[in-house]
Amino acid sequence: MSDFSHSLSASASALRAQAARLRHVSENISNADTPGYRRKTVPFETVEQDGRMTVQAGRVKLDRRDLTRIYDPGHPMADESGHYRGSNVDLMIEIADAREAQRSYEANLKMFDQTRQMSSGLMDLLRK
Repeated sequence: MSDFSHSLSASASALRAQAARLRHVSENISNADTPGYRRKTVPFETVEQDGRMTVQAGRVKLDRRDLTRIYDPGHPMADESGHYRGSNVDLMIEIADAREAQRSYEANLKMFDQTRQMSSGLMDLLRK
């Protein structure tokens, strides 16, 4: 039965990691128009716990790319040349990341469900 629990543990940790990734992608999308906002990324790390390999979200990192310069002399944050610093969030990248995270989440959920069904099927066979 430990193989089932290893599989469930791996799937559950991947679900948590993808949920964290989706949370940061949604923060990036909601702050795309916030002046001075830097895109957040979250790396994944493999961790060994009780002989089981799991994945978890690492520390959040800020994208160090330059912030876009936006010309709007009427903006309250504009400097003497009429520019202010926007965010470095690219919505196309964020949408692609969100879709990838969603598909990975769904794949791990399916693996979790398959493992649960196999475990249930084994229990049914053992009862007979």
